[in-house]
Amino acid sequence: MASDTQHHMDDPEEERSWAGDFNPFEDPEERRVLFATLDSFRQYRRTAHMNTTHRRRQAFYALPSSHSQMLAAAPFSLLENFNHVDDAIDTNAEIADAILATALQSFGLPVEPKADDSRQNWHGTATHSDVNKAHSTIRQFYRDWSSEGRPEREVCYDPVLQDLKQEFTNRHGSLDQVKVLVPGAGLGRLVFDICREGFAAEGNEISYHQLIASNWVLNHTLGPQKHALYPFALQFSNLRSRQQQLKKIMIPDVHPGQAMMAAQATEDTERPPFGTMSMSAADFMVLYTNESNKEAFDAVATVFFIDTAPNIIRYIETIRHCLKPNGIWINVGPLLWHFGEGHTGHNHEHQGLGEPGSVELTQEEVFLLVERMGFRIEKWPNDEQASCGYIQDPESMLQNLYRPAHWVARKIND
Repeated sequence: MASDTQHHMDDPEEERSWAGDFNPFEDPEERRVLFATLDSFRQYRRTAHMNTTHRRRQAFYALPSSHSQMLAAAPFSLLENFNHVDDAIDTNAEIADAILATALQSFGLPVEPKADDSRQNWHGTATHSDVNKAHSTIRQFYRDWSSEGRPEREVCYDPVLQDLKQEFTNRHGSLDQVKVLVPGAGLGRLVFDICREGFAAEGNEISYHQLIASNWVLNHTLGPQKHALYPFALQFSNLRSRQQQLKKIMIPDVHPGQAMMAAQATEDTERPPFGTMSMSAADFMVLYTNESNKEAFDAVATVFFIDTAPNIIRYIETIRHCLKPNGIWINVGPLLWHFGEGHTGHNHEHQGLGEPGSVELTQEEVFLLVERMGFRIEKWPNDEQASCGYIQDPESMLQNLYRPAHWVARKIND
């Protein structure tokens, strides 16, 4: 995706604005990726049942009959638990179906396309990888749009908001004139939070999974805490209890549309008005090296993003290009290089310029490179930086924790 396709939160023109200057149906490869994404959400219900409970029921019935009978009875009741997990899957699938319905409407595609229409028949196009991405995208609502995910957001998003307010609050002019770019915006929560503080935020995302899911949560949810989600229902390892596995949360914790209207209606002079918000569907390195984006942003915020680069020099060049003189680059995240040792990492996809080669640097080397390439680091990571998981069940017997580095660099004038 190498073009500037945008949608705006609660924009009445939103359904048409996906087209922008770019039509995914004109490029066969782009159409294939979009269709596979749509089909992966359509398959969520079936694949989750098949890979989670159906397979486990088969394995359960393969046990010696005396053993299976013991575990089927109370207090274990494993077959009953499979039924509860199936119910949870169906609940999660309602979100997948809602995301799909919104996307089909946005792209003008039929729910039941004709089999012989290659330009519209998106059924059966998803690969195993596409389906896995749909599953992880549904889980990601826990991190970004639930009250239970707040501890992860406190570690990753709050430092960005604090840095922006510290840098810009006392400047002349409205905060809405301060433009902040968020590459790898995912499900749009950081972009939303930045706008809620009064800034003009533009999220950038290349993954169709993330784009259509963020479009749903930002523009089409029914209200605060109106959609149930069982984020850990498909997990069967490292559980302390079945209650833990079947924990239900409600999303979104904050309804974006209602929050924006409330901000516009309030007379609270202590809180700034809601800033403007947009999302671009594009390759970060292509769109933001365009002449139209030269020195266009006052700040760039990268959260769990820079390690998606095969060649981080390209990212640094792009960030420097689109930052205004003296603009700031705020970073929070680890260095789980996604192209090293087959890691898939956290849930940001990357499809860059397609150049060969990749490199994995240490944090010290990243700092040296950032300063070599026209930045001055003004805030360095400290040893007190909090740890966090990534869609981590806090009750799990296995805790995977990151120690994300938080630093701020300023673009030095040529």
